[in-house]
Formats: sequence, structure tokens, C-alpha cells
Amino acid sequence: MTEVNSTSKKTAILGWSIPAIEAMDKLDRPFVVVGPPDFVSFAKEHEIPFIPWDFDRLNEGSDELYERLKEMGVKLSVPIYEETVEWAGVLNARFFDDPRVFNRSLLLRDKGLMKRKAQMSGIKVGVFEEAYSKDDIHRFLKRVNDALIKIDGDTNDPIHIKPLNKAGTVGHMMIQDANDIDKIEVQEFPYLMESHLDGQEFSCEVFVHDGEIKFLNITEYVKLGHSNFVPASPALEEWRPQIKEQIQKLIDSFEIKYGVIHPEYFISHDGTLNFGEVAARVPGGHIFDLIERAYGFNAFQAQILCSDPDTTAEELEEFFPEEVSSATGYAGSLMVYPRVRLIEKLDVPLELKNNSYFEKHDLFIPVTSKVAERVGFGNHYGTLFFFGDDSEQMEDLLKTYENYDFYH
Repeated sequence: MTEVNSTSKKTAILGWSIPAIEAMDKLDRPFVVVGPPDFVSFAKEHEIPFIPWDFDRLNEGSDELYERLKEMGVKLSVPIYEETVEWAGVLNARFFDDPRVFNRSLLLRDKGLMKRKAQMSGIKVGVFEEAYSKDDIHRFLKRVNDALIKIDGDTNDPIHIKPLNKAGTVGHMMIQDANDIDKIEVQEFPYLMESHLDGQEFSCEVFVHDGEIKFLNITEYVKLGHSNFVPASPALEEWRPQIKEQIQKLIDSFEIKYGVIHPEYFISHDGTLNFGEVAARVPGGHIFDLIERAYGFNAFQAQILCSDPDTTAEELEEFFPEEVSSATGYAGSLMVYPRVRLIEKLDVPLELKNNSYFEKHDLFIPVTSKVAERVGFGNHYGTLFFFGDDSEQMEDLLKTYENYDFYH
């Protein structure tokens, strides 16, 4: 893709991401990184313009950070991960002289607000409530199953809970009975509770500029929090027109103008779409890496370009390839979670290494052999990367090695 240098104004990258820094550098745009203080020495060693910042200081110091960035000539901020979304909102509200930018960012951070906004806009969602105690979860589980006309002896229909402001699957738990509720960590409240949504779950990575979709990727989930591939299979891509229509409705309802959004949906066999949630930052699951492997363009650069109101339509048209048809194959990833309590060795089978779809892995033996206790989906211990020309074979591979014990 053509490198772009359409402006001399400086961009602030909020968060620490080497791929995002490299992407900005290759665009030949001036930038500064606002990131955790732990990276000061690395930034200095590699001559990366850097402002150390603690993003956990909510509602503190935004004026100070804005003034420092303004003095440096910054006109735009781009969030990299979840905790930086509202910081980008408050900064861009001032850079763009539009206070609603901050309010929109809050919709994309608070899952309760997000669901209510979607419901008010006529977007199909599950039944949901907010929980401030375990008693709230007990009551919601009972009410949902009462509504489903369950009687004594029937298996409960599950509900899902997740912290209101955590990213992706962090803290996500499926609740089916009282024993599941007892496992919940009190410090994670408040939670969003939601009824179970049937259908195939998938995500979209949508690059938006001036309220219009410039590129839509559909990522097919093989198992949530574990494996996915890009682009989606023909069976899921068949629904692209309906999916695109729903995403444009989401963009219009949430008044999203610039940047990247990462909505998740459930689709039933008849094409009915239920909205799960939406984020406005780099997606997990190595999806940006998969997009680049399949399509050849740098998704971090795409996020930066689409975040800038001054990027021209011509620049974006030149940057983005055709959706689906320009993909050179299917790129997949499998995140690996140890199933043992203590790790003694790593086993990557020769059969996997010799598979034509297998490309690489970054599995590692941690310094501490004891495996951290998982809450919800937890943290993975490395990823396998695949690439090939058949979506069914890709899906079979991901399912096969999902059950393999790489750690002993």
C-alpha cells in the first residue's frame, strides 16, 4: 500500500504498541506516544517521542495532558487499547472543539450505556441489566428462566456477565446456576448481565471516515476467546449486505465519525442479527495481524488514517483494497491456554509444524512455572498462526489443535 504523508500535524498515540508506533513511523507522520511510565527508558533508547502517563487516573489531569500535547502541536489522539478510549474522547473533544466526542466515547466504554443506546435506536439486543451484587445476578438468572417457562428439574438457560468497562472477553463468565455465581470476584462489580444469544458469533473491524464505512472486515470466530480467522467463510460472507446495513445503522445511531470500531454480533441460520457489543480500539485475537496477512495492508495505519478528519477520500481509496476478493487466503490464529497447574515443558508436535497451513507460533515457557488462575477467559500463553486457501480446512485445524495440550 502507498505510504501517506498528507499532513504535518502531530498525532498522539494513546497506549503502548510497537506495531502502532512502527505504522505511524512508516506513514512519515509526526507523532508522540502517551503511554505507561514503564516504557520511558525504551522510548528514550529508541528516540521515540514519549509522555509517560497513568491512564488509571480517571478524570484527573486531562487538562494537564491536553496542554502538554497542545504545546507539542498535537491535533489528534488515537486510542490503542480499551483504557485509553475515553482519554482519546476527552482530548479529541478539545482538539476538534466538539464536546460530544467525549460523550460518544463513553458509550463505547460503558457496556450498560452501550446496550441502552442500541436498544433505543432499534438495534436488536438481548435482555440485559446491570448487577451491583451477587443477589442481583441470582434474581436476573431466575427472571430470565422464569420468562422461558422453565420448571423445577429443567436445566437453566445460561446468562452472561462481564464487567461494565473491561475489554472483550476480560472477566466474561457464563452463569448457569448458583455455584457459578459463588465463583464471581466481588471486586469486578458492577457487571452487565445479559441473556444468552443463540447463533454464530463473529466480529467486524470497520474503518470509518466521516461517518462512512471505508473497509469492512468480518472475522469468523471458531471459539470465542480462543480462535478466529480472516476473512470469514463463504457461508458467513453471504450475509455481508445485511451485516453492512446493521453496522451503518450502528454508526449512525452512535454518531461515530472517525476511526476503527470493533462490533460483535450473533447471526442465526435465517440471517437474524443480534448486537453483542462494540469497541473503538484495536481488537484482540491478533485480528489486525490477520488482516494484514490476508489483505496486505497495515490495519494500524488504516486506523490512524481513518481517525484523522483531514485524510482525503482519494488517500483512503488508494489505501484500501477490495473487500474479500482481494484477500490472498485465510489467516487464522489460535490462542493457547495451559491446562496444567505447573508448566514443565512445551510440546509443539511435528505434525503441526509440517502442516502446510502452519506459519509460526510464539508459545513460551514462562519464568514462573505456576500457571496464573484464570478468571473468565484469562490470559493466553502464546498463539499459533495459520494461513491457507480453504476456510473449512482452516476451521478444522483450529478446532483440532484447540484441544491439544501444548504445555505439560
